[in-house]
Amino acid sequence: MRHAIRFLLGHEERTIEACDPTLTVLDWLRGPERLTGTKEGCNEGDCGACTVVVVRPEGPPGTERLRYRTVDACITFLGMLDGCQLLTVEHLRGTDGSLHPVQRLMVEEHGSQCGFCTPGFVMSLFAMTKDLPAARGEVWQSASPIDDALAGNLCRCTGYAPIVRAAERALAAPEVDAFDVARDATLARLLALRDDETVAVSGPRGRFFAPATVPALTDLVAEYPHATIVAGATDVALWVTKGLRVLDPVIWLGRVRDLATVADTPQGLQIGAGVTLAAAGAALAELHPDLGELFRRHGAAQTRNAGTLGGNIANGSPIGDAAPALIALGATLHLASRRGTRTLPLEDFFVAYGRQDRAADEIVTGVTIPRLPDGARLAVHKISKRFDEDISAVLGAFRLTLENGTIRQARIAYGGMAGTPKRAVQAEAALVGQALDAAVVPAFKAALAQDFTPLSDMRASAGYRLKVAGNLIERLIYESAPEAPETRLAAIGSPAHA
Repeated sequence: MRHAIRFLLGHEERTIEACDPTLTVLDWLRGPERLTGTKEGCNEGDCGACTVVVVRPEGPPGTERLRYRTVDACITFLGMLDGCQLLTVEHLRGTDGSLHPVQRLMVEEHGSQCGFCTPGFVMSLFAMTKDLPAARGEVWQSASPIDDALAGNLCRCTGYAPIVRAAERALAAPEVDAFDVARDATLARLLALRDDETVAVSGPRGRFFAPATVPALTDLVAEYPHATIVAGATDVALWVTKGLRVLDPVIWLGRVRDLATVADTPQGLQIGAGVTLAAAGAALAELHPDLGELFRRHGAAQTRNAGTLGGNIANGSPIGDAAPALIALGATLHLASRRGTRTLPLEDFFVAYGRQDRAADEIVTGVTIPRLPDGARLAVHKISKRFDEDISAVLGAFRLTLENGTIRQARIAYGGMAGTPKRAVQAEAALVGQALDAAVVPAFKAALAQDFTPLSDMRASAGYRLKVAGNLIERLIYESAPEAPETRLAAIGSPAHA
């Protein structure tokens, strides 16, 4: 067991032997380290003022390469930095005080007024230039990749046009920087920090554990069945920053590399619970473009880089984006404990609001998603107040198998319509045996009212939810017609935009 957290802060190694389990990276930077360029805005992962970049080796053993990922420092616990390089806006300037290219371009394009949001924007632009190597030397014809990279950064006074112009120039004419020069040395240093020890540190407010293997993880969960299990902390951290909860102990899954794998199996695509939402979305987009678009709208880049597919499912939220789509596809969930492993249909995992079919000593280890069978089609629609970086009011997922224009099989699941993500079994029955045309709409909507009695909350009223959920079948029919115009989603999923 290793009683220290080890990582690189810039190019300097840090060893932390004692800290509270929920000390955030933001508080550590602005407190003990006095690196105040990283700003505190919302303190809940929405505004991007605290954006930093975490660099980790990724890839199979022997072929690892550095990946630069933005995260929100306000909802990242310090212990989650183990084995990485942490970069803040202070680290971008040269040793001679010169500006980094993205900083210089922000100045030249007048991309800052009050400047409070600027460090976060700079870090997002920096990571974008590192994480899109295929785009180097190209002139972007679409602002979509830039919009995606900046969706989690809010600016209230400058306006986005000059910031986007800086981003376009950064991608069109990339420059070699000090991080490129030091890439091999940094990779070697980070690989040298890897081990199979369980990290265990503590502070006045509790204990933090980070096992490196599944057996060590299940042993810890068995020993501490009431521990808070953390993957990306994109939700759990808000229990601390907003709910002021004391969590002790915390068990972090991020060092368990066996949970961060994606495998193509005869049963389908198997995604480990520790796979980030960004990586899961890329893998699922290969199954269907609707899945890629769904995950592209899951929070912002900072959220997708930290949050995991397993965490999104195990959280049990009735408005989690992943579960309805995976239920419609017939996904299987995998769980493990020191007693053994088991599987169950994903739809059976959600028992009631706040309750899942998971014993106190069990962990979610992954999910298997079947491929679409011949003749099947998938449609996933997320309805939210904002297009980007917003929680769903309603999410509908449809998997229909058609034969000569007749619906032979239907699997339909919704989020935001009940206390759990749930299948619409009455609505499914109303579709089977019918043609996919306007004649089926009244029966579908009537059946949907038997499946769900939604609640009203700050995101939508019960009446709105039921109405829009029913209207999604009309959208599906419209988009399925041969004469239907190309939708934005179809455009994004087309080969020309891949």
